[in-house]
Amino acid sequence: MPSFSRSLLARSLGLSSLCVSALLPVMSFAAQATPPNIIMVVGDGMGPVHTSAFRYFHDDPATPQVESTVFDRHFVGRSSTYPALSQGLVTDSAASGTALASGHKTYNGAIGLDNDQQPVESVLEYAKAVGKSTGLVVTSQINHATPASYVAHVPQRRMYNEIADSYFDAKIDDQFKVNVMLGGGWQYFIRDDRNLVEEFQQAGYQYIDSYAQLATIDNHNVLGLFADRGLPAALDEANPDRLKDMVQAAVSRLETNDKGFFLLVEGSQIDWASHANDVASTMAEMDDLHRALLWLETYVSQHPNTLVVVTADHNTGGMTMGERAGGYRWEPAYLRQLSASPRTIAVTHAEQTWEPASLNQQLGFTLTKEEMAVLQPAHKEGAKAFYQAIKQVVDQRTNTGWTTGGHTGVDVPVFAFGQGKEQFIGQMDNTDIAKKLFAMLGRAPENESNKP
Repeated sequence: MPSFSRSLLARSLGLSSLCVSALLPVMSFAAQATPPNIIMVVGDGMGPVHTSAFRYFHDDPATPQVESTVFDRHFVGRSSTYPALSQGLVTDSAASGTALASGHKTYNGAIGLDNDQQPVESVLEYAKAVGKSTGLVVTSQINHATPASYVAHVPQRRMYNEIADSYFDAKIDDQFKVNVMLGGGWQYFIRDDRNLVEEFQQAGYQYIDSYAQLATIDNHNVLGLFADRGLPAALDEANPDRLKDMVQAAVSRLETNDKGFFLLVEGSQIDWASHANDVASTMAEMDDLHRALLWLETYVSQHPNTLVVVTADHNTGGMTMGERAGGYRWEPAYLRQLSASPRTIAVTHAEQTWEPASLNQQLGFTLTKEEMAVLQPAHKEGAKAFYQAIKQVVDQRTNTGWTTGGHTGVDVPVFAFGQGKEQFIGQMDNTDIAKKLFAMLGRAPENESNKP
């Protein structure tokens, strides 16, 4: 092993390079990295700028230094995200989700299918096949692109009803693929043509529909739906720990299996906020994920046979800290003061007469005459225009820039902690993450004779 890689591994393991050199020849792969519990965490749309910006957003201004975050503590590498090359170099969440779940590149829009539209096995499905418990915890609807990529096999991501149906209909050895499902999605699971909630209940699942009921879970199989589609924006939630609470509830159910578990967690709305070029909501969604990771950090310290891998499916928005016209500054303090998401502020005020005092209170700062000159005409045009204007003001206050309302092709960070974390050090492709997880689960590398 090159000395640079040996040094990285030593720091990651808390050993000296000499100790690592001595251990490597005699440590088998299985001895290094066979965690019974694997938690895969996806910050949807979370590029390198998101974790950098969050560091400064989360910093305590009363101290002389910039504090590190859970992301800083567990950074190990980065991943390329491109889809099947016939699609170009910028992926969508379906192709990248399928790559992270299965180790296969595919076309944009594909869920659990390869580029030839053939089904590919996911790490969650394989974990279930070898006897582990499985779970999904997301802030989108549970049949959105990323979670669907671990469970379903359909040609297009927007086949939401078909994906939801497959959660009940498609089984492994007569067992449901997922034991615990927590997130949004009422409109896809309670429909005029089919009530999947009732079907899951009749099949023995406990159903809950409020965060308060997380504490009442007493069943190994749980379906929890808390919103019509995705959950409310983090800035609009009364519970600042909603993702952490869902993760904790899921783990408490899954860890009862002696064979271990596989859990997918997604901070889904980092992507949605970044698509909207809404920096205040983006940082709030990052904080939502951060709180869940802090809990997982503590959990792994108490259960060291657990591996947590954190990455993104792609980068969204092309956010910049320090827009060129604004000078050498980025001022996240303004983002900590909002009492609701900019979208909710816009919708609420668009239905009322122009009231700058109330707007000042919700934004957490006093608008200047120049800012009111931007906002007041937009207010007359309705909620959509007012939302755009509020975001413009917040961007100017913080000196935030954006290059796109879509995805970009930049590499995304990889973080890992717990047993087997050293397997994720360095530069890799998103498919490599799935391949490493498959190896940890005991599946032989694919060849032409054993592809599913």
